[in-house]
Amino acid sequence: MNRFSDTASASPWANPLLLVMVLAAFTSVLNNSMVNVAIPTISRHLNVSPSLSGWVITAFSIVFATGVALYGRVSDSYNFRTTFLAALVIFGAGSLTCALAPTFGFLVGGRALQAAGAAAIPSLAFGSVARLFAPGRRGVVFGTLSSAVGLGAATGPLIGGLGVSAFGWRVLFYGTLVVICLLFFAAWRFLPDLNAEREPQPHRFVRLDLPGGLLLALGAAALLYGVTAANHVGLAAPRAWGTLAAAILMLTGFAVRIRSAAYPFVPPRLFANRQFLSASVIALLSQGAFIGGGLFLTPLLLINELGMSAFQTGLVIAPGAFAVALLAPTIGRLSDLFGPRAVLGISLSCLLAGLLFMSSFAVGGAPWKVAVALVIASTGYAGVTSPAANAASKALSSEIAGVGFGIYQLFFFMGAGTGAAVFGSVLSARQRIGDAAFNPLYAGGDATAAYSDAYLVACVAVLFALGLLIGLGRADARPVADD
Repeated sequence: MNRFSDTASASPWANPLLLVMVLAAFTSVLNNSMVNVAIPTISRHLNVSPSLSGWVITAFSIVFATGVALYGRVSDSYNFRTTFLAALVIFGAGSLTCALAPTFGFLVGGRALQAAGAAAIPSLAFGSVARLFAPGRRGVVFGTLSSAVGLGAATGPLIGGLGVSAFGWRVLFYGTLVVICLLFFAAWRFLPDLNAEREPQPHRFVRLDLPGGLLLALGAAALLYGVTAANHVGLAAPRAWGTLAAAILMLTGFAVRIRSAAYPFVPPRLFANRQFLSASVIALLSQGAFIGGGLFLTPLLLINELGMSAFQTGLVIAPGAFAVALLAPTIGRLSDLFGPRAVLGISLSCLLAGLLFMSSFAVGGAPWKVAVALVIASTGYAGVTSPAANAASKALSSEIAGVGFGIYQLFFFMGAGTGAAVFGSVLSARQRIGDAAFNPLYAGGDATAAYSDAYLVACVAVLFALGLLIGLGRADARPVADD
């Protein structure tokens, strides 16, 4: 089943493998979005400061973002089904640890363990699509996966809020554990080994190139931690610049390693492939702009400046999240019909329009304007996720689909992690200075001018993403294969 299939159904209701992947993607995002709303309750119950409680999210993000590439490489060489089942066991063990955590340290450790398992889901899900579906049929499937992600993001705060209010924060992790157990039995029953038809590779363990993978994972983790630390303590602090320097050293070591190893973690040619690199950086910039500029800044604006409750804030954000869930499959199908570049151009323009409307008119205005801005931006974001993945897939042969999409997903999730830190830093810096907003269209008061500037910087990130569309002008004739 590792060859392209002309008969594999693009509907999860008729394709058990796709159904398992869709449910797994939904569960991983739902788990994280539920926990976000429980942070204040966790802080009070475990007696930790609000700033320290952020590590419940940070620990998960760092491990998750750096684990996707490692799982992708393992799935290229070893049994796909076994890899996925093992990841679910780790995800479940982390959930149980969180549910039973007696102290905050145990909770953070459990969240890291959760992420170590959940990191398998995006790279294996997207990688399996690249193996099973021929070019021209992938966009709608990527859209279905993106829809599951959007639905998890939309329903997570509502389910989490109800669960915490009725039963306490631990019920969120017990609930996740139950769903993971059901997923495990479904995966055991329905998932095939996508490598079954491939002749066993000699020296499979050596071909994994664990030194190269660890250099990449640790370098990415250090980069994400360093950017986050710079947001909290400033770039001049040794904890920030020291970690960033270590990240540069490790990523440089990774670049040297894949050029010198007999069996590199990923073929160096992949990073020279214009199609793949453009799609990956577009994903990074758009994810950073939307998650960092939209979903990170907006709750701060609504709660801290407009005095809204957490539930009211969820109601303002929910329509945009549902827009992602509803539109992603259709937009994925359009990327199959008209090509990723055309759809990305329209979608990025829509994302830019939503963020610009937010910076100009919604900030400092009525909450309904914020909701409208988010719906516009979310519509654009829904049109970026699946076409960008579709474009990246055209540069990948089936032999490296796992690690290729692992690298792509690393770009994707690094965008979310760094975006929140970067735009948070912009917001803090502008609030300290207290000047008028840079945006000449901004008509709000001085109290929210800093938010207008932060959203404006997010617009700049989208403009760079639009400029990268030139890299998708012509796909390389031959997808990159394993060395």
